[in-house]
Amino acid sequence: MNVNYDKIIRGGTLVSLVGEVKVDIAIDGERIAAIGNLGSSSGGEEIDATGLHIMPGVIDTQVHFREPGNEYKEDLASGSLAAVMGGVTAVFEMPNTNPTTSTVEAIEDKLNRAKGRMWCDHAFYVGATKDNAHDLPELERMPGTAGVKIFMGASTGDLLVDDDENLREVMKFGVRRVAVHCEDEPRMQERLGERVPGDPSSHPIWRDEETALRATKRIVTIAMEEARPIHVLHVTTAEEMEWLHKIKAEAGGLVSVETTPQHLSLSAPDCYERLGTLAQMNPPIRSARHMPGLWDAITNLTVDVLGSDHAPHTREEKAKPYPNSPSGMPGVQTLLPVMLDHVAHGRLSLERLVDLTSAGAARIFGLTDKGILREGGHADLTIVDLQKKWTVTEDWAKSKCGWSPFMGDTLTGKPVGTIIRGHRVMWEDELIGSAAGEPIRFDSTCD
Repeated sequence: MNVNYDKIIRGGTLVSLVGEVKVDIAIDGERIAAIGNLGSSSGGEEIDATGLHIMPGVIDTQVHFREPGNEYKEDLASGSLAAVMGGVTAVFEMPNTNPTTSTVEAIEDKLNRAKGRMWCDHAFYVGATKDNAHDLPELERMPGTAGVKIFMGASTGDLLVDDDENLREVMKFGVRRVAVHCEDEPRMQERLGERVPGDPSSHPIWRDEETALRATKRIVTIAMEEARPIHVLHVTTAEEMEWLHKIKAEAGGLVSVETTPQHLSLSAPDCYERLGTLAQMNPPIRSARHMPGLWDAITNLTVDVLGSDHAPHTREEKAKPYPNSPSGMPGVQTLLPVMLDHVAHGRLSLERLVDLTSAGAARIFGLTDKGILREGGHADLTIVDLQKKWTVTEDWAKSKCGWSPFMGDTLTGKPVGTIIRGHRVMWEDELIGSAAGEPIRFDSTCD
């Protein structure tokens, strides 16, 4: 049957959780109209994807775009630009801004700032404080919110919630999944003397494995007692992964887990010798002994999603002598390329990568219309060239900070196209159109 569509992507290989198939994809408006052999149909725009693989649009569920308060190092426009150039179609942005995103007014302000400026679709986390637990049921249901975020280790403003009494209060109020930065603040305070001035390799000694494991066990135990869904962010240790693998079997879906490309790719002491404070982040990049445990957690399905924990600082800030240097590194633009390189080297399958970068996020956060390519769903597509060998360069990196821990690395596999709700936003490293990102819809919110 000859049908006219707005757009047809021809000859690409569609990747899903169950495998690969060569198909054409038709798009009308913002949605996928048909998937299959569309040889007799026509499109107002025809895109040749021969030799390329088509993934569901990549979703980065942990970014810090620094606006409001620190726009000199990143803002919603520049961070989302970096996202789409790296094949990312949607992001969840964190609340440790200035002011923090912990009130109705702050959430509305971020949504207003994003309109007409963010290139990708977006949602904003609500920051839990020691004073707003009773407000969280209202805050978490505002349109455009991704859920609740807890910092158990030191963070911006009053977002630190480090004691069991207040952690339990947060868990009692509301129903959506709570994302948690798990580092035990009391232990970190006790171990301040482990920091060696001028030596960033002492960072993972100060914020050691026990600091992470202790916090993870505390918050997961509380969440299970309160029957509240919890998302453990950027897990870095083999011990945490082993414990989480066992507890997830008992938790009935209450517990989900994230790790990052950085922790799957970099290890101490090498990263600190090569990169110095550029390798400094929280939780830290750890010794190589943890990496097999993280990869085992990818294989045995303990890990549900990958997040970049994109947290840029300027070169000048990072050049300060440790421990005065700030923790954090950019990552939203390199999330997919770094993981495609791992696919090329046989460390995971492309199907598993799809689960970690799109389907997993849709499943655990209850996304409406995103995370899987299906007729009637949003036409969010990330198109990749699995054979492309290329080098990460400064002119490719679009974050305001201007650097990456992967700068100069040669990778295999590159995103070549980003399509968001039917609109081609990036193609072969060229930005197309205008910033038209919209708030993400969730099954559990009232929009």
